[in-house]
Amino acid sequence: MATALKNLSEYNKELVPNGADFKVGIVVSEWNDQITFNLLKGAQEALLENGVREENIYVQFVTGAFELPLGSQYFCEQEIVDGVIAIGVVIQGETKHFDFVCSGTTQGIMDVMLKYNKPVAFCLLTDNTIQQSIDRSGGKHGNKGIEAAIACMKMIANRKELLQNK
Repeated sequence: MATALKNLSEYNKELVPNGADFKVGIVVSEWNDQITFNLLKGAQEALLENGVREENIYVQFVTGAFELPLGSQYFCEQEIVDGVIAIGVVIQGETKHFDFVCSGTTQGIMDVMLKYNKPVAFCLLTDNTIQQSIDRSGGKHGNKGIEAAIACMKMIANRKELLQNK
């Protein structure tokens, strides 16, 4: 989503649903925490700015990106949240490890979302360098945590609307 020298984390607040009755879980990888904690901060701020009450934001830390699907599943199984934001970062190294972690994490998050019929916003940075991750976690390309929070809120509202119109 990022375009050179463009901050894509700015959004029209009029198009974001009021989250006063939303409960949101955030699963955060502790690996590359200088990046993931910035993404977490962006997500929390966006949720709060759009009406989600602080007591309705639940944060759970997991070891790394590969554990994000299971952490997301824990929230969904307990039925304490309307949606989840999965935050992590994988930076390209010298081996194929990057490919396996990115692929497994992506598939796992999608599987959880479809299995539990709840939004799990994908906030997994998959960058070639640490600088690219910095640029996407509060730098020149904005904060992808904000974007994931807004996406999660929109999907929660969409689901609630569809369930009410049954």
